[in-house]
Amino acid sequence: MRTLLNVVWLVLSGLWLAIGYGIAGIVCCVLIITIPFGIASFRIALFALWPFGNTIARRPDAGTGSAVGNVIWFLVAGIWLAIGHLLTGLALCVTIIGIPLGIANFKLIPVSLTPLGREIVPTGDRATFGVR
Repeated sequence: MRTLLNVVWLVLSGLWLAIGYGIAGIVCCVLIITIPFGIASFRIALFALWPFGNTIARRPDAGTGSAVGNVIWFLVAGIWLAIGHLLTGLALCVTIIGIPLGIANFKLIPVSLTPLGREIVPTGDRATFGVR
């Protein structure tokens, strides 16, 4: 079932989201100071490409640098990305077939708000990564 949802997601919105996050990652990597944001954008792009079967986990080794970076990210891009995911998720939830896709868009909101200090892990392997 995950594979079917991922394929439908890929065709309807995942490819475009991944391309958008990929372009944002390339732009962020142009300047040296924004490379961490570019890496985070690439990570979100992979998650946006194939979200079903994966989840977001906090990295226990994330420190003050990621917290400061998340504040900057939130003010510059995070809030707008979250609003976009929220509106897209609501629009997808209008139809019964689109409800799982809308939920996947809602699942992207936390990582689009604060991408630093988080990692994408397979759903079944959460205990392996120290997530409770």
